[in-house]
Amino acid sequence: MFKDLRETIEAYKARDPAARTSLEVLLLYPGLKATCSHRRAHWCYQHNLKLLARWISQASRRRTGIEIHPGATIGKRLVIDHGMGIVIGETAEIGDDCLIYHGVTLGGTGKDVGKRHPTIGNHVLIGTGAKVLGPITVGDGSRVAANAVVLKDIPENSTAVGSPARVVKVDGKRVNYVSEVDQVNVIDPMDIELAAIRAEIARIEAQEERDGSGI
Repeated sequence: MFKDLRETIEAYKARDPAARTSLEVLLLYPGLKATCSHRRAHWCYQHNLKLLARWISQASRRRTGIEIHPGATIGKRLVIDHGMGIVIGETAEIGDDCLIYHGVTLGGTGKDVGKRHPTIGNHVLIGTGAKVLGPITVGDGSRVAANAVVLKDIPENSTAVGSPARVVKVDGKRVNYVSEVDQVNVIDPMDIELAAIRAEIARIEAQEERDGSGI
């Protein structure tokens, strides 16, 4: 347990340039507090102490603003940056060495039974405000851009942007024209489509002018 805690603290220090000391992370970072509380709640959940498990998780939610259902499975060295507004559902699974920003939802669609929430692979980054919904899989090493809405599987080592999300890069190769996902400089695929529509309208108008002038 203490080894896992030390590894997680080191992960925070590596991922967050504002994290100055291990003591600061231990005492002040809500993401670390939420995951530590979840370990206890998950143990209770697995041992059929479900009321106690929910009590622990809801107490953690009130303290941190991060809601993790005690049934969710979380791997090692998860880093939750800021964390406010994160929701992780009961059947969600998160691999090792993932980074999740605030406002993220790993939720359900309301249409599924049993496995209702997503499975997140290892070394995955999920940007601010992203929604990953349903029993889908985000492959190892993938990135989900800020405010993306993911409703389908994302393959390994891919980048997904937009609403609904689409894959724009696989294994470092662009599928559509888009800049590297860096939480700031993301080109929305909708903007690309609107630009194409405007260009087509301009072409048609130019053609009509030529036809009208007898050219």
